[in-house]
Amino acid sequence: MKMKPFRKQWTFTLLLTAVFAFALVGCGTSGTKAPEAPEAGGTSGQASTKESGTSLEPTLRIGYISPNNKGTITGVEGWAQKKGYLESELKKHGVTEITIKSFPNGPNLNEALASGALDVGIYGDTPAINARSVGLKTKLINISQSGMNAWLVAKKDGPQTVEDLKGKKIATADGSYVSRYVRGLLLEKGLDKDIKVVHLLPADAEAALARGDIEAYAYPTGFGPLVISKGYKAIDEAKNHPDLRGSSVSVVSEDYLSRNPEFVKVWNGIRQRAAKEVQSNAEEFYQLYAESSGYPVDVVKASFDIGEWPVEDLPEDGLKLLEGTKKYLFDNGIIKKDFDLQDWIYKP
Repeated sequence: MKMKPFRKQWTFTLLLTAVFAFALVGCGTSGTKAPEAPEAGGTSGQASTKESGTSLEPTLRIGYISPNNKGTITGVEGWAQKKGYLESELKKHGVTEITIKSFPNGPNLNEALASGALDVGIYGDTPAINARSVGLKTKLINISQSGMNAWLVAKKDGPQTVEDLKGKKIATADGSYVSRYVRGLLLEKGLDKDIKVVHLLPADAEAALARGDIEAYAYPTGFGPLVISKGYKAIDEAKNHPDLRGSSVSVVSEDYLSRNPEFVKVWNGIRQRAAKEVQSNAEEFYQLYAESSGYPVDVVKASFDIGEWPVEDLPEDGLKLLEGTKKYLFDNGIIKKDFDLQDWIYKP
């Protein structure tokens, strides 16, 4: 089985044409072979997810968010990939080729889902909700990560508080879970009309901060602690505003699910196994995440608490946080159409 990494920059839009699909599918990718899974019985207490009679299509296309193109999914799904059983368990159900595509931001991944170039997306709650609200036909199958932090960062000799940003310009990646945090923060402080927020991807933000083009930048996990380690200062964090923390969700296209109704049981079985293993092997997981993301291990540890990856597919506290995010986006006009979260959740 081949496992192919892919990454491509896109301009933000959800109004797609067939050109996007052609561009995504037609671009060449390089193949990498996943490590072999342990022999049956080689690891105690790890049951196979195979269900008798389950048959999936031979090709599975997965998209996720990453600042690089290393071809390994970040999070617990990446643990399963590195350990070999993401591939081996799917192969038991008929999947012979997994295509991995990395994207710099959630809206870019939405474009690929909308064009039909992806089957599965693992990304932030805000872009996933945005897409569903405008009619992108996906189903929520799990909350992969819940309670993600974000950092509002400025130069050490720059603004010291959020209030110091009044009348200034700041930036973040528009449409991401971090954009929801920073806009919610400004609303909470009564500064939403007094501070201009512009779109800028995290990879370009440090240079803009250094030049003084912006006074602060709202960073996601990984990038935030990395820039802080270089001498910048966090003047606020999402963890200080629990309702503004982010989530990472897994969605599957309704078209794919209509042809592969057993996929959710298989996929979530793999994810649950990985989440359980990660809880017991935090140090190894941090190291693997560092290798997959390109961040130093200390930055990874500063970014995440191991408890952010729930074993349960749709934990109650995670659903509550997700519902709060959706409500905020609708109440503040960021999404124009509300929807019932329960209607979004896949039910066999």
